Amino acid sequence: MADIAAPALNLTPPAPAPMSAAEMAKRGQIAKTAKDFESSFLSVMLGQMMKDVKVSEPFSGGQGEDAFKSFMNEAMAKQVVKSGGLGIADDVAKEMLKLQGLS
Repeated sequence: MADIAAPALNLTPPAPAPMSAAEMAKRGQIAKTAKDFESSFLSVMLGQMMKDVKVSEPFSGGQGEDAFKSFMNEAMAKQVVKSGGLGIADDVAKEMLKLQGLS
């Protein structure tokens, strides 16, 4: 019997089409908006978690403590998102890209 060689298969996916500057800018804005949404969501969650936390004297923040809790929650939420977040931003960005026809 003669040796029969199988045709070579090209399993490499085709290279994606280059993005225009406008599309790259839109994708960047969508990513930023998704991260901002995740940060806002986390800030609200942290606010609900911390609303009944009271620290006793002498370590309490006094009368200004309640006024500045929201700033602390916002800062913590931004840091969590900056460190990788919970993955909410990724899902939100995917849905936003689909809505814009960029998926």
